[in-house]
Amino acid sequence: MQIGARTVDRFPDGEVAVWVPESVRGKDIFLVQTAASPVNDHLVELLTRADACRRAAVARITAIVPYPDDAWADKRNGYREPITARGATDVLRTVGIAHVIMVDSHTPQIEGFFHIPVDCLTAVPTLCRKLRGRLPPDLLVAAQDLGRVRMAAPFAQSLDAPVIMLHKLRECPAQTKVILVSGDASNRACVIIDDMTSTGGTVAESNKALLGAGAGPEFIVADTHGLLLPDARDKLDHAAVREVLVCDTVPVVETDWQNDRVVSMAPLIADAMERTLAGDSIREMH
Repeated sequence: MQIGARTVDRFPDGEVAVWVPESVRGKDIFLVQTAASPVNDHLVELLTRADACRRAAVARITAIVPYPDDAWADKRNGYREPITARGATDVLRTVGIAHVIMVDSHTPQIEGFFHIPVDCLTAVPTLCRKLRGRLPPDLLVAAQDLGRVRMAAPFAQSLDAPVIMLHKLRECPAQTKVILVSGDASNRACVIIDDMTSTGGTVAESNKALLGAGAGPEFIVADTHGLLLPDARDKLDHAAVREVLVCDTVPVVETDWQNDRVVSMAPLIADAMERTLAGDSIREMH
């Protein structure tokens, strides 16, 4: 495999302009595009790049989307609301994308929105390799809600630690409150896991709830997608938080924060690409 040339520019009005300066006729193409902020711009860029390749007669287009866009809007919470994830998946197929590879989608049901093959990789083994050997004794794996219990199980198995669960109440789209800790956390260090950290509010609430339940003296936050939006660092920079471990599925923003550790997903994604080209199973990677 080799990195192909491409040009991404903007017209004067801000519209994305894409050009593929070399022949791609009859080739298998991998388009790597995360959906970090600005999410809408990155989605349109992926669509236009795919359309350019399709019109240039490629054999197959595979989209590598380490951080899947529109992952939160996967259901309706009331009337007259969109299911944005479904709309985005329909458009991906329309522009000629035949296969999608992503990392730790927010909810498993997103895969069901696609009419094309989808492979969802997980960063858990990569994160665990980074954590192993540096953890305090009597460790707990803390899942921040019911949806993360599925992710917590392989963490617990790999780190040989039990799981406790936090019950949270979402008060608004950007704010949650932890209302209950299920399990005995007394005098136990915790790895707080999730698929993404955006505002840091849920982690701050988890810290507060765990400390209130007697956990400690230190916590490690291990998340796949470290979005770390503005002010997230202030919420995560807590005396009890030893470090925040995230992957490079989105661009790293906090480059001067000593508590932030970034783990590369490049080897995992490269392995998936090679297996795709060879027609080998990706499931064996897990």
